[in-house]
Amino acid sequence: MAKEWPGGIRRAAVAGRWYPGTAASLASAVEAHLAGAGTCVSGRLVALIAPHAALLYSGPVAAYAYRLLRGRAIDLIVLAGPSHFDDFDGVAVYPAGAFETPLGPIDIDAGCASALLEASPMMRAHPAAHAREHSLEMQLPFIRRLAPQARIVPLLMGRQTAEAGRALGDALAAVLEARARVLLVASTDLSHYHDAATAASLDAVVIGCVERFDADGLQEALDRRPDHACGGGPTIAVMRAARRLGARDAVVLRYADSGDVSGDKSAVVGYLAAALGVFTKDPGNAAGAQNPEKTEDAQEAEAHVVPARTVATR
Repeated sequence: MAKEWPGGIRRAAVAGRWYPGTAASLASAVEAHLAGAGTCVSGRLVALIAPHAALLYSGPVAAYAYRLLRGRAIDLIVLAGPSHFDDFDGVAVYPAGAFETPLGPIDIDAGCASALLEASPMMRAHPAAHAREHSLEMQLPFIRRLAPQARIVPLLMGRQTAEAGRALGDALAAVLEARARVLLVASTDLSHYHDAATAASLDAVVIGCVERFDADGLQEALDRRPDHACGGGPTIAVMRAARRLGARDAVVLRYADSGDVSGDKSAVVGYLAAALGVFTKDPGNAAGAQNPEKTEDAQEAEAHVVPARTVATR
């Protein structure tokens, strides 16, 4: 029998700092980013990959992923991201209650959370791990704006071992295969604090694995160099689960770095938006996507540049 967990409200940790803290200003900021993003795929959407830095920096990229939610009926969004603060084995589940946002609370699907907890010993109820974490919170403004009816299940991966990634991917696939109108989201930034040329080279490894829908290849790349992506483990798990849930296509929607906003290309963080599913248009080189192999001039011309402010880029 599924265990009943008491509900609790997880308070927003970075509202007013990493994104606007009032409903009106946050809605305006989200809509501005969405207006600058293009939609280039249609068909069955199974999963998204989106960044989690401050909205000013990663919002223009995340919007390319979340814009695909317009016109779609989604009841459940399972969020998987890295833990930047707490060190633990396995996956921390926030089992019940809601996550606060300036746009209103987002309820947790306690039944799905309970099923995931039962699906693998690597999953455990650990609300405290979520208290300060931004990797999932940064997805919520887009979700609350575009899928206000959806419930969420928040998952944080601690030590990003291959075992944890396999366990999470298997649990997600097993629990979600009988559910309709479900979306998976992997939250990750790419390389951190290299010059833009080095970052583009490192990030191209991750982007190539995503474009090829190659979870095993991404695991091998991260085994060799974990700093390719801070949320590499959750991304691999979501890719594996998405494949088992019927996704066949992977589309890179946008690539950029923090220097496109700040103007400082000496130490950047890379951002990726991608979609996994069964798409009716050619997923090759999706419109609006930036490729790290393009010339620097071409990337600069495509970048969304807005005035720089001192906010978190990771």
